[in-house]
Amino acid sequence: MKIHILGICGTFMGGIALLAKQLGHQVAGCDAQVYPPMSTQLEQHGITLFEGFSPVQFSDKPDLVIIGNALSRGNAAVEYVLEQGLAYMSAPQWLAENVLRQRHVLACSGTHGKTTSSSMLAWILESAGLQPGFIIGGVPQNFGVSARLGNSVYFVIEADEYDSAFFDKRAKFIHYFVNTLIMNNLEYDHADIFPDLDALKLQFQYLLRTIPGNGTVIWTEADKNLQDVIKHGCWTPQTYIGEDGWHATLDVADASAFTVYYCGRKSMQIKWSLLGEHNVRNALGVIAAATKIGIEPEIIVQAFADFKNVKRRLELRGTVQDIAVYDDFAHHPTALRATIEALRHKFAKQRIIALIELGSYTMRAGVHCDALLPALQEADEIIFYQAGERGWEINGQSEKPWCVYNDPEAILHKVLAVITPGDRVLIMSNRGFNNIHEKLLIELRKRYHA
Repeated sequence: MKIHILGICGTFMGGIALLAKQLGHQVAGCDAQVYPPMSTQLEQHGITLFEGFSPVQFSDKPDLVIIGNALSRGNAAVEYVLEQGLAYMSAPQWLAENVLRQRHVLACSGTHGKTTSSSMLAWILESAGLQPGFIIGGVPQNFGVSARLGNSVYFVIEADEYDSAFFDKRAKFIHYFVNTLIMNNLEYDHADIFPDLDALKLQFQYLLRTIPGNGTVIWTEADKNLQDVIKHGCWTPQTYIGEDGWHATLDVADASAFTVYYCGRKSMQIKWSLLGEHNVRNALGVIAAATKIGIEPEIIVQAFADFKNVKRRLELRGTVQDIAVYDDFAHHPTALRATIEALRHKFAKQRIIALIELGSYTMRAGVHCDALLPALQEADEIIFYQAGERGWEINGQSEKPWCVYNDPEAILHKVLAVITPGDRVLIMSNRGFNNIHEKLLIELRKRYHA
């Protein structure tokens, strides 16, 4: 079958392309911007890429068009598909019908930690010799690809609550035939899709209605929003992350070692390269899921010891003259706080300069304007970037100096003016931040002749 994918260079859509290719289909696709690393990954797998959405690319008529949720009416390629009567569907629907049906699907959901958790879980299953399939909204460094079919019944998926397509406004995860569900947390996000928190909770309620009675629902019992979701009905056995189920104590302050308990009894001790209590919470849900399908503690312990986090999750991009530059995907006040606190526990005395791109729709719309500064107080200096006019103000008190720029080059000059050896620069964004990470490292190498 000839499959054409609109919006192919997003991580999820690129994963769909890889799975379709592995199933033996002839795959091509297009996007507004075609650039590495996704373009390189796709081309290496024999997938033809087009830049832009011109109908010319449909000269070799596809049997099916898979349309990403970033595209809408008015897009030239979408209009051509509709006018020509080409067969089309959303990516979640294609995934469900062609990959997930008849698999044991293990899904990681929640506002925060989905990518990291699904990468952990896939690696634990791999370490147990189960050769799982997976599709993850990032590139797990243990695997080097964002998706694969696998060679067993198990399939791990990052279960996203975002909508499926312009013609299907259900959350993606409604499609996934989930057997084992992890719900890490739930906060308000995606203001472009959901008018309020209750609308977001409703999607999770719908998800619970799809989990079979012989499945498992793993959730954080202390999360009030998840409590509200569960109260509306759960027909599946539950496992708790918290004092009534899986919980942990930190062995060191930066959370690079911790002890895991189940119902008060010691289960295992983990030592790994990750930092932060938020990652410990992610790990607990994953441990619960892995244990439920029969993976032994010693395999889980070794898998965590060998685990390499996803790119852009507190990723060290480089060090020059003891100035370390980190990249993190955080783009919600809770995630910003967790990342900065993790770095502060690791580097108690070093100065942390935090650069935050207000990139997501929710952040650009000012939904979290009152929560931003309180979340960032573990940093020593705070610099925000948002292109264009905001139309709203960042509110709240800050004990630390902060400023806002609409020019990333000005931010680069500002950082270079104040930075000194020993500093830690933490760059947080769900976008590219004008590649400020690499530009800063280049300028530092020039300054210190490194």
